[in-house]
Amino acid sequence: MPAFKDDQIIVIEPGSETTLAQLGLAESLTPARLRVRSRMFPAEKAGEWEPYKVRRRSDLPEKAAQTESVANGDGEKKTINGDEDEVVYEEDRVSEEGAVWPIQEGRIANWSCFFALITHVYNTLNPPFHTPILLIAQPSWTPREHEKLTQFFFEKFKTPAFGLMDAALATSWAYGVHTATVVDVGKDKVDVTAISEFIPHVTGRVTALPACGGESITESLLAKLKSKGFNRDMCDQLKKSPICEILPLGTSLPGSGEASEQDAVTNPAAAASTGASASGAAAAASLGNAPRGPGADTEVGDDPNADDDEGVLDVASIVTGGKMNEYLAKKEKEKQDKATAKKKGAEAPKADARPVRLPNARREKATFMYEDHHLLDTLKNMNLGSKGMADAQAALDEGPQNKAHDEQDGAEQQSAGEANGTTEPGSATSRSGPIRREIEVGTERFPPASGGVLERIADAIHQAISSVDAVNKRSELWDSLIICGNGSKVRGFKDALHQTIQSKYLISPSSATIFTSEIPSNISTPAGTGANTPQPQLGPHGGPSGVNPLLLAATTAQNPHLMPPGSNLMMPGMPTHNSHSSHGQTPTSIKFVRPPEYFPEWKDVGFDEASFLGAQVAAKVLFVADQGQSKGYMTRPDYNDSGPTAIHDYSL
Repeated sequence: MPAFKDDQIIVIEPGSETTLAQLGLAESLTPARLRVRSRMFPAEKAGEWEPYKVRRRSDLPEKAAQTESVANGDGEKKTINGDEDEVVYEEDRVSEEGAVWPIQEGRIANWSCFFALITHVYNTLNPPFHTPILLIAQPSWTPREHEKLTQFFFEKFKTPAFGLMDAALATSWAYGVHTATVVDVGKDKVDVTAISEFIPHVTGRVTALPACGGESITESLLAKLKSKGFNRDMCDQLKKSPICEILPLGTSLPGSGEASEQDAVTNPAAAASTGASASGAAAAASLGNAPRGPGADTEVGDDPNADDDEGVLDVASIVTGGKMNEYLAKKEKEKQDKATAKKKGAEAPKADARPVRLPNARREKATFMYEDHHLLDTLKNMNLGSKGMADAQAALDEGPQNKAHDEQDGAEQQSAGEANGTTEPGSATSRSGPIRREIEVGTERFPPASGGVLERIADAIHQAISSVDAVNKRSELWDSLIICGNGSKVRGFKDALHQTIQSKYLISPSSATIFTSEIPSNISTPAGTGANTPQPQLGPHGGPSGVNPLLLAATTAQNPHLMPPGSNLMMPGMPTHNSHSSHGQTPTSIKFVRPPEYFPEWKDVGFDEASFLGAQVAAKVLFVADQGQSKGYMTRPDYNDSGPTAIHDYSL
């Protein structure tokens, strides 16, 4: 078979939330160019699927307005027969109303929908004829499902070559390490895989650990914020915002009045005078230029203009309740007042008197921008017409770009209205796009670092590493942790997980010093030359005496040269199978693998989707450099001869 070219290779990674795909491998590997939501919509015909929500709407309001303007201008009366309304269909690429998600907890729950999703991705890429495909397989997929996928890709797309690559193995390829423990945190599951010499260990592997992914954090936020009007979509967007953060262990919430370990006061004089918890340049740098004291424009004072937290306003209920015009008039009046105040030249506060921007972990309240998809769906179902829809979106949108545009547009409208004597509310400039709302959140935005999720992940890591048969590899696996997956993108998640693992399983390297108390007091401290090193002496029975056997066992276990492999401490000459040179179950150090430095395009976005990067590296090696010599992929002739069951013989 002729060699494949870089621009002919397809890499696909299906996920529970997002499916990544790319046609062609660039000279410098980049993040996935195609990102598709992993959901489909039922079509009108049973058993068929649509990639987007299809809406049926009527343009009657817009046509009626146009007809009325013609009648007023020409003096002729034109009416529109309600039975002759033109019904049109449109694809809503934003809405997820009625969507079906075929992948649940990493497993394929709806095969018909899954195949439709892959077909949509393939058609979107629009590849040429001679195009090999590398599919990233989830750890929870069974061998029977691998065969089913192989048959689908060969029969449906007539691909000349097809390969399956384990997601955890692809991550190790991305980091360039042959031995690592890969912890993949997804939407609603966690996979933990121990990889030794590029071979995933199946025994003890934890796949699809439920209720431990990013969705568990959303559930935690929803439990605390549901009483304030938050829904699941709000909590999910809050989780992805920068103000949501998992604080380190021992850190108190801002405004709780409890001193945390990081905020402990070590210099009372500095705390009383400047507010610094300690002395030195680092403590001084953490302070701002604003004065300390109560009131506005101070570091610790409250904003007198801040409103009390009364929950989130349900704008969708206001719109559906028939009060839309009233609400829009209120919003427009607020914009007009701001534009008028800005036009009159209101003095801005001086730069040196502005409040200091405190770190997120020390702010009692913060705001994030929420895209209200439910409100957008409500407006679309009201059939407002294109202009009415755009005007409603422009009036309800509170995004930063829309604010600046509305202030400028409001000032122009105010000037024109004053000149003409006509100013009407609700005359915002037509604009399309998502409806964004600025929502304030208190300390509820800090998910708890404990609560069972991190502990279960730590237990799964311990189980996966302890199940590795090669005991001498376990310490290297503890020192080569890789935390990836979009569920781990929450701020502070990786650090909190690292602290949890250390608190549960880490032992100090100096723990062996507990045996030094057994050394006889008449023996001096060993010198560097070895002159004072205790020497074993033969007792009446020919065994070691004068030294505790536990001390001898501990020192020889750490020094294999003192005890040759196969020797027995209690019965010299008898072999033993339990001797090794390191701790087998409990680690003395736990470290993360440093991300690679030679992929500049990935540094900006992070390596949470490192499995896709590793799959690109593997595809370049298998399809271009190796050309199938190592049987890393299955060709079309092999499939015709052996069928889909032969896919198990073609793997990395």
